[in-house]
Amino acid sequence: MQLYGSNTSPFARRIRMFAALHNLPINYQHIDIFNEQDRATLIAHNPARKIPFLIDNTNTICDSGAIYRYLISQFQLTHMSCWQENQLTNINACNDSLVELLICERSGFDTQADQLFFNLQRERVEAVLSDLNEQCVKSDFLNCDYLKISLYCLLDWIVFRSLTDLSSFAALVQFCEAHANLPGSTSSDPRI
Repeated sequence: MQLYGSNTSPFARRIRMFAALHNLPINYQHIDIFNEQDRATLIAHNPARKIPFLIDNTNTICDSGAIYRYLISQFQLTHMSCWQENQLTNINACNDSLVELLICERSGFDTQADQLFFNLQRERVEAVLSDLNEQCVKSDFLNCDYLKISLYCLLDWIVFRSLTDLSSFAALVQFCEAHANLPGSTSSDPRI
């Protein structure tokens, strides 16, 4: 199995860490989506032009969620409960909003402007982080390795990119610090 992603992508990182945790036979290949040759690889395998994607023989699986479901099916690992899936949906929503804001900022937009799109993204981020601050201490959350990895990757990416102030979310800050040594966290650190 070959996983393609960016070293700075929290979505690719969560798959890398999940594979490390379960000792899954997955090779990782960094691609720079702005490099002409790497972009051609991305386009050839994923018309949505998003990373990560996984190639397993003749199967190409796009999106971290689909890759996760493929891996748990292939290796007969534990599925998430409905409640856990909802928490993952919230983590993804926060991550997606922050990606959108980062892309807009890098495109020269004032993401702090009082504009509907920016307001909705900032509102979502704040609401989800507030909710995750309450949820991340529950045993149903802590008993799910993929949830822990996904939240850790989101929080560490927020810190890495200086995307929002986490100081008012004490449980999330504590969670991030407590899970910094998860398997694969060092080898997948976006700072390297």
